[in-house]
Amino acid sequence: MSSAQTDSNRQRSNNDPQPTNPILFSLKIGFFAGVIWGLVRWLETGLNFTRVSQAFLLDPFVQRKVLGGLYWQTAGLVMFIGMSMLAALLYVLLLKRLQGPWPGIFFGAAWWGLFYAWAGPVIGAVPPLNQIGWSSLTTDCCLFLVWGLFIGYSIAFEFHNEAGREPTKKSAGGKPQTSS
Repeated sequence: MSSAQTDSNRQRSNNDPQPTNPILFSLKIGFFAGVIWGLVRWLETGLNFTRVSQAFLLDPFVQRKVLGGLYWQTAGLVMFIGMSMLAALLYVLLLKRLQGPWPGIFFGAAWWGLFYAWAGPVIGAVPPLNQIGWSSLTTDCCLFLVWGLFIGYSIAFEFHNEAGREPTKKSAGGKPQTSS
């Protein structure tokens, strides 16, 4: 084997992308899911679409009347980011093999059910379902669905060939490309 072929093989192997670390990737996805959807949730509460406080994760530990302040709202956003990072880590550990958007949507629905229908009312994080109101229920459910979709589909896109599902680009002449 010539030295040119050896250098070519070595260069090709150095250019190959390194495998993604699932733990670090999930923490990164969880962080961005928490920031993006936590800020959207803050907007929801600011526009009175939901009666559940931005700091609902702190509700069991802090008196509810002080949770309206900027400090506690920011702390609630930080808690939402932390919860999102934990959720993304759990998604990678339990559901990484699943493909497509649906597992993420069901994952978000499960987290909504955890906080709004089961553990949340028990620990005092959210009021019982019959006291929250339809506006809060639907707004927060939709937020958790897209939050779960963001986490699930981002992880599926990284660890499966989800790019293969994308439609092919049209050629410059406007004619469809032929498949090879």
